[in-house]
Amino acid sequence: MMRAHLTIDPHFVVGEINARLFGSFVEHLGRAVYDGIYEPTHPTADEDGYRKDVVALVRELGVTAIRYPGGSFVSGYRWEDGVGPRDRRPRRLDLAWHSTETNEIGLNEFATWLQKVGSEMVYAVNLGTRGVQEALDVLEYANIRSGTALSDLRAEHGSVEPHAIRMWCLGNEMDHPWQLGYGTAESYAELASKTARAMRQIDPGLELVVCGSSGAGMPTFGEWERVVLEETYDVVDFISCHAYFEPYDGDYGSYLASAVEMDLFIETVAATADHVKALKRSAKTMYIAFDEWNVWYLSRYTDVERITDAGTWPVAPRLLEHAYTVMDAVVFGSLLISLLRHADRVKSANLAQLVNVIAPIMTEPGGDAWRQTTFFPFAQASSLARGTTLELKLDCPTYRTERYGDVPVVDAVATHEAESGSTAVFLVNRSLTDEVAVDVEVSHLGDVRIVRAQSLHDADVHAANLRDDQERVGVQDNATARLDGSVMRLTLPAVSWTAVTLEAPPGGVATR
Repeated sequence: MMRAHLTIDPHFVVGEINARLFGSFVEHLGRAVYDGIYEPTHPTADEDGYRKDVVALVRELGVTAIRYPGGSFVSGYRWEDGVGPRDRRPRRLDLAWHSTETNEIGLNEFATWLQKVGSEMVYAVNLGTRGVQEALDVLEYANIRSGTALSDLRAEHGSVEPHAIRMWCLGNEMDHPWQLGYGTAESYAELASKTARAMRQIDPGLELVVCGSSGAGMPTFGEWERVVLEETYDVVDFISCHAYFEPYDGDYGSYLASAVEMDLFIETVAATADHVKALKRSAKTMYIAFDEWNVWYLSRYTDVERITDAGTWPVAPRLLEHAYTVMDAVVFGSLLISLLRHADRVKSANLAQLVNVIAPIMTEPGGDAWRQTTFFPFAQASSLARGTTLELKLDCPTYRTERYGDVPVVDAVATHEAESGSTAVFLVNRSLTDEVAVDVEVSHLGDVRIVRAQSLHDADVHAANLRDDQERVGVQDNATARLDGSVMRLTLPAVSWTAVTLEAPPGGVATR
């Protein structure tokens, strides 16, 4: 059996964990909104038409902040279409996903749903087909209490209290040729800078996200970030990252090591931001909003799925409804580890997406809602990761991959909350065939006890939770976890995600 050794010391801190790290994303795409969160005829629908079974699952998932209304959808969206009396709202063509948008759900309805699930809104403005004035208008409508035309209009529409949205995205993926209104880094940077400065004249305390590259594989990656930040550094707080991962040609060894690529992506963007910081002699650190990330079998989404006759574009078609496997969930867990590992720079992240569309939650119209395999790592991390991320010392074997070279078999991160004395350890075993025995040195944590150790794994790494077998995969207690003096010992099954909770008396951390 392979062996690994891990040392946890709460004195070595990477950074504070921002609760927004456990955000998600709801776009008007496929069945994410209609038949997903909103289905007035469903047996569990509440007085506002929202599925209560979905609300319960979102709360269980522990989502903290939800980006809305897109995504690529936002680059052609007119926010005014989604407010006011429903019977007067126009139906529009959604050019991003070749669908028809009914606008039954808009800003106010989504804000109501967020209250039910206990999450905050992160709002994206349209800088594709619109610009500064639209951003100012939606900000006034959403956030000004009363006394102006648009704030009073919101009250007339039934939302008397302002929505108090703090975090705003300045467009979406404006470097990508398929995005409405895409352009050069220079043209986007100028528009984003003007929009940010104008919005700050209404509220200087807004938190603004400028678009980074839509992926590290874009030919302009790196240079796009530099150009955009040189223009906007003084007026924004975050730069975005987007990344999706899938296996290529059955190369599961590389797929399980996807977090290596995510680590490099984050570190490259941070280095570019720090370069601009140095050029500007700035005292401000630019943070990262990783506002789209997930496992997405993007190669399966082809033009065959895209209906080309605009006269037949459907309402809420089934798009991107992937059934996630055990292996997908393990890769997903390692991506969460990457985000936590960079908690000093990644202060916000949004899992794309939340319901039905490449999502941890699936629904059937008039039927059930259930948890996909990816639900479990996210729910555990959002529940257990508190306080700070710790810098770990990990010693373990490596294996060879086609895409990334030699990669550690074990990926891990630990978080620690001094006030409660709680420490969480998250581990992934990337080996396709072998268990790994892990020794974790915990003496620096004081007199700890193991509260719980659970793993997600299965003899069939391609097993999934499907409509007709919704509980095929879940987390199981890992009975191998035990304390042996100052060492916690446990065994990680092949292709597995494991979460361990340790507890010590508050303030009981060992001194050095």
